[in-house]
Amino acid sequence: MFKRVPSFLRHVGPGVVTGAADDDPSGIATYTQAGAQFGTGLLWTVFLSLPFMIAIQLVSARIGRVTGKGVAANLREHTPRAFLMSMVFLLVIANTINIAADIAAMGEALQLVVGGRAHFHAMAFGVVTVLLQVFVPYRKLAPILKWLTLFLFSYVIAAFLVDVPWVQVLHDLVIPRLQWTSGYWMMIVALLGTTISPYLFFWQASQEVEELRLKGTGQGSELRIRRDLRRVKRDTFLGMFFSNAVAFFIMLLGAVVLYAAGVRDVSSAAQAAQALRPLAGEFAFALFAGGIIATGMLAVPVLASSAAYAVAEAFGWSEGLERRWFEAKRFYFIITLATVVGTGLNFTAVDPMKALYWSAVINGVVAVPIMVGMMLLASKKEVMGNFTSGRKTRWFGWGGVAVMGVAVLMMLLDLFRPML
Repeated sequence: MFKRVPSFLRHVGPGVVTGAADDDPSGIATYTQAGAQFGTGLLWTVFLSLPFMIAIQLVSARIGRVTGKGVAANLREHTPRAFLMSMVFLLVIANTINIAADIAAMGEALQLVVGGRAHFHAMAFGVVTVLLQVFVPYRKLAPILKWLTLFLFSYVIAAFLVDVPWVQVLHDLVIPRLQWTSGYWMMIVALLGTTISPYLFFWQASQEVEELRLKGTGQGSELRIRRDLRRVKRDTFLGMFFSNAVAFFIMLLGAVVLYAAGVRDVSSAAQAAQALRPLAGEFAFALFAGGIIATGMLAVPVLASSAAYAVAEAFGWSEGLERRWFEAKRFYFIITLATVVGTGLNFTAVDPMKALYWSAVINGVVAVPIMVGMMLLASKKEVMGNFTSGRKTRWFGWGGVAVMGVAVLMMLLDLFRPML
């Protein structure tokens, strides 16, 4: 079995890494909070978001593979410049805040395990992630990211270390316990925003482009593109199923351990790990804390790189993690800047978790118009040639746009309610 793992990882593509990066420390905190506040009552949302998540990520991957260019590069050619620049600007801000929250959670998790100062650990993580992206070429970085995805299984294992009322879980999945309260629906908004995030669109499309560059074959013949698109479909389905399955087990842990013990307020992933320690045991705590560190090491490069891809493509700069730093200086400058600023926020009076709320607001605002742009691109023959999206992908893709649009509207109504 273990001899087959490296072979398996060679066939794991950008879709699986993208799905794993979606379960970053900030997402872990959101999923755990959902379980702690509402028990098993929100587990159904994982299955609600899955088809929309698959469709929109499949669209982004197809755009990258068929056109040989990332999402921002395609939007630059087919949308007004002011629209693209405003979207990229907001994306960079949201990603930087998300980096801050993830690095803070990683530092706190390592402090819980080995002691020391959380800020010192956070700074070390920031330095390591920058060095990985700047000095490790994509051909060597990609396998590292793939190996890190395996650490997400720690949450699945941790869930089976506690007593799970599976009958109740299955009941709440089939017959959801809806609550007509502001907190309940805002948590749904938060879960959707965590699952369908703009940085994932840019990352997966750009990684398909990186894979083309790595092979050195160009876009290839129509037969080759069709073969690659079948691989993209399998990869994306697997990645999104994996991502949502892990989210399910994290939320389940929060429900059967924290909610059952009366613990309702969990503001960070590290706090969730600490709360689990006396209730689920040392081994479950170690798995949870170790998972935070590993997923952070995966997610921070994805966040920083996706911001850099978006900026570089929008301005027409040289970009790509396979390029050496002196071949794409401005691209690597954005990576370094986003990570350094994100790390530095942990040394200011800014509360990373409160800032993360605003990151979620920005992500929601950015996601909908970018999704609209992507869906339009994927339907244009002048962009995709003979490889426009299929009917089912279009249905679920536009369904995802509608769901995210409603979610953002509810979020904004809740935000501005005091002013009304």
